[in-house]
Amino acid sequence: MPEQAVVETVEGVETEKPAGARQRYFMRFTREQRYLHAVLFTTFLGLAATGMCLRFSDSVWARGVARAVGGFGAILAFHKLCAVALTIAFLIHVKDVFTRGVLNREKGIFWGPTSMVANWQDVKDLLGHLRWFVGLGSKPKFERYAYWEKFDYWAVFWGMVVIGFSGYAMWFAPFFARFLPGWALNAVLVIHSEEGLLAILFIFSIHFVNTHLHPDSFPMDLAMFTGVESEEEFKIRHPLEYERAVKEGKLGMRLVTEAPGIWQINFSKVVGFTAIAIGVTLLVLTLTAYFS
Repeated sequence: MPEQAVVETVEGVETEKPAGARQRYFMRFTREQRYLHAVLFTTFLGLAATGMCLRFSDSVWARGVARAVGGFGAILAFHKLCAVALTIAFLIHVKDVFTRGVLNREKGIFWGPTSMVANWQDVKDLLGHLRWFVGLGSKPKFERYAYWEKFDYWAVFWGMVVIGFSGYAMWFAPFFARFLPGWALNAVLVIHSEEGLLAILFIFSIHFVNTHLHPDSFPMDLAMFTGVESEEEFKIRHPLEYERAVKEGKLGMRLVTEAPGIWQINFSKVVGFTAIAIGVTLLVLTLTAYFS
């Protein structure tokens, strides 16, 4: 029995694709963005693990880790190493945004459907989502970035600035003491500790849930690891972006020539699930130490 053809509309033109034809994939994140994200989550895991060991140094598990790696001095050294690597990645990202948005005046960086800057539509999407949760409306459609993805981005951006500055102020206290009063140096210790704890609670709970346990992504969103998403995922997760790309005739520009290989998918899953497992473990240990 011959295969039935499926009629598709791509960039305003109806085409026939045989049933069972190979799935098409579209670019979502560039290689540079994926590399920066890899540095981000790797160094954050290192900072979270070492930071909580230092904060809860009297806990059983923190002392055990210290004995295994050569003491709390070694933990602090690794903490600083991760901080420097993360700072470099953050500055690279800021330079990229500045170059594209200010120097090159690239549209969509600071405003519009492709921007990470929140706008009134995000407020309406949030309210619409809340209505949908309680059965009082239809599920809203999202553009390239949903409101919770923007919230995730700016939460991390804010944390990088606050935690980073306070951390370097503690690291180079004699230098900062030249122009900061003594009470400010005491304050940065509290700020660094509390903001670090808040970051761990946020990333290992809210971000993990929003990104990987979301119904449209469960059990894991591999787009940041592979850089691509299937056409079906594109339509479901970002329907307004898909419709806009079709309307503007730009869908084909994001089409990739090859689907992600099995090795790439499996490697992404191993890395992703390992990061989640480490994060959840750190979350449990942190909460246990905090409330004990």
